[in-house]
Amino acid sequence: MRRCFAPSTIAAVALLGACLLPCSAQIVTGSTINGHEIIVPESSILQPGRISTNYFLVGADQQQPQPPSDAETPASLGCVYKLVSGPTGCPIATSMNVPTGGVGAIAIIDAGYYPTAQADLDAFSEYFGIPKADFKVVYANGKQPPVYSDWEVEEALDIEWAHAMAPKAKLFLVESVLCTSPACNTDPTWQAVTVAAQLVAENGGGVISMSWGDSEWADEVKYDHYFLNHPGVVFFAASGDSGIGNTIHPAASPNVIAVGGTYFNRDPNTGDFINEVYGGGGGGISPYEPRPSDQDIIEKIVGDHKGTPDVASDFCCAAIYLQGWGSVGGTSWASPTFAGIVNAAGLLEKSTHDELDMIYKEYGNPKEYKADFHDITQGSSYCVVGWNFCGGVGSPGTYKGK
Repeated sequence: MRRCFAPSTIAAVALLGACLLPCSAQIVTGSTINGHEIIVPESSILQPGRISTNYFLVGADQQQPQPPSDAETPASLGCVYKLVSGPTGCPIATSMNVPTGGVGAIAIIDAGYYPTAQADLDAFSEYFGIPKADFKVVYANGKQPPVYSDWEVEEALDIEWAHAMAPKAKLFLVESVLCTSPACNTDPTWQAVTVAAQLVAENGGGVISMSWGDSEWADEVKYDHYFLNHPGVVFFAASGDSGIGNTIHPAASPNVIAVGGTYFNRDPNTGDFINEVYGGGGGGISPYEPRPSDQDIIEKIVGDHKGTPDVASDFCCAAIYLQGWGSVGGTSWASPTFAGIVNAAGLLEKSTHDELDMIYKEYGNPKEYKADFHDITQGSSYCVVGWNFCGGVGSPGTYKGK
C-alpha cells in the first residue's frame, strides 16, 4: 500500500467496547487471520466518541505491481456467491466473469479528501474488466476536506467494491471533515448522511454504504432518525471487526442493515472454495437500540433490543488499488460489497425497513432461505443454525431475496 502504518492487531481493537455477550474467541490470533499477517491502522482501533474505520491491511503495507494472488477478486467473489457463472470451485486465478448489473445509485460516505479516487477506481475497473464508473465526488459541506491518510484506504476499498458489484449504478463518494474531539460520535457528519441520501433519491433510488462506526453510546438513538424518510434509499453499515459481543453504531441502528464479516476457506493446493465461516465481524445485542419489527422473527434470540448483524459477507481478503495494489480485510469490505449486490439485484426497495422485511421474510421461508442465503454455521460456538451473531441471516446466495 502507499501509506505505512504502525503494526498492531485486531486484539487491540477487541479490547475496546464492552462485551454484551460472553466474548467469543477472535478469529485473529496474535497478528494473523486465516493464515494472513495483518496490520491494523490507527483509524480502525475503536476509541469511544470517535468514528473509526473497519479495515485492516493484509500481508504488507506497501503497494505492489499486481494484486496479491490470494486476494479475492470481483470475479471470484461473484462466482462463490453465484452472482455470475464461473469455473468449478471458483478459484481466484481462473474466475473471470464479473458482475454486470446495477441500477439507480450507490453513495459511499467517508471522511477526508481522496485525491486519486478517480484514477484508482479507473485502474481497478480496467484491470478486472469492469466498465468505467459513472462516478462523482461530493463534499458534504461544499468544501474540500483535508486528506486523512488512513481513510484513503477505506475510500478506495468502498468505491472499488461497490462499483465492482453493481457497475451500472451511478456512484457517489460523499466526503466529510473528520472531527478530532474525544466526543464526536457524529462524524462523518450527519450532514453527509443527508447529502448522500438526497443524491441517491434524486438518481433513481438505491443504496448507501457506511463502513465506519463508533462504540455504542446512550445518546445514539437521537441520531437514528437521519436514516428515515428518504424514499428509495436503503442504508447499510459495517458491523465492526471486534468479534461477537461487540456492537457499534450506526450498524446497531434499527434503521440500518448491519453487515457482518465471514471468510472463505480455500483448498491450499487448488484454490477451490471449500466453505464460508465466521471471520470475526462484530455481532451482538445492542444495549440501547430497540428491536425493529423486522426482527420479530428472532425475538427469542435478541429480546427487546436489536441484534446484529442482519446479514454478512466475506471480510478477508480483498484486492484494492491505491496507486498500487494491496490486500485489505474487514467489514469495511463486507458493507459496500453487500450494498452493491442488493443494488445489482434491481429490486430497489422503498426504504431500509422494506429491505429488511424482505430479507427476514426470506429467512422465515425455509425453502427460499436455503436457496438464497448461505447460513454461517462454523467459526464460533455462536454460529448456530439459522440467524446468529456470526452472520445474521447469512451471506448472499445469488441475487434472489436481496
